[in-house]
Amino acid sequence: MDTKKEQKGWTNDELEASVDAYLSIQARYPNDEKFNKSAEHKLLQSGALANRNSKSIDYRLQNLSALFDELGLKTIVHYKPKVNIGSGIAARLTKILESKGLLTPSYDLPSAEGDIQNRYVKQAKTQDFVSEPDDDETPQQGVTITRYFVRNSKIKGWILDNANGICEACDQPGPFEMDGKPYLEVHHVKHLAHHGKDRKNNTIALCPNCHRRCHHSSDREEFTDSLYKKVKRLKRQ
Repeated sequence: MDTKKEQKGWTNDELEASVDAYLSIQARYPNDEKFNKSAEHKLLQSGALANRNSKSIDYRLQNLSALFDELGLKTIVHYKPKVNIGSGIAARLTKILESKGLLTPSYDLPSAEGDIQNRYVKQAKTQDFVSEPDDDETPQQGVTITRYFVRNSKIKGWILDNANGICEACDQPGPFEMDGKPYLEVHHVKHLAHHGKDRKNNTIALCPNCHRRCHHSSDREEFTDSLYKKVKRLKRQ
């Protein structure tokens, strides 16, 4: 019986070993074949996870299934997702996935900061602008906390390559070039913040104008509906 006494917190080396083990199992059993869990766990216990018992290793790999599923990555069906993973552990695991080239941070979505700025603009519009305003010598400063989702780099790359520089909404080329290619932004039709998946059937390449129309325009719902009709790849979630 596995009664190994454990240390409390998981180190980065232990988390990386868990990720490596998960990816190794996927590579060796690509068609979800059954495998010997006990043997896999003992292999880990002979190395980086020497201070973890089999139950704890199983639990961590189930955490990885939950995280992989949330990020739209392929999961191991024999490790049922355990979603009660701590936010600190999840953040550390996603950084490990980034370091291995499986994920890349995406900063091209209109952020919550844009919504905050819009609120300030709406307040300003209620003021009297008949008289010429005085210039501010020192602009007022504010602090915002930005939350972003880590994206699957393969999906983003496929979407942009498939679009070939043409916005999938308005059929116009990107408005300028970046690194020699027409600039487009990747949009999740059902937003990740609303539990949309990072998958090809929920992702589209848009020019900046169409992208912001999806987020901020008064007809954003109707415009989003038109994307489902126009781009056959998309499926409602």
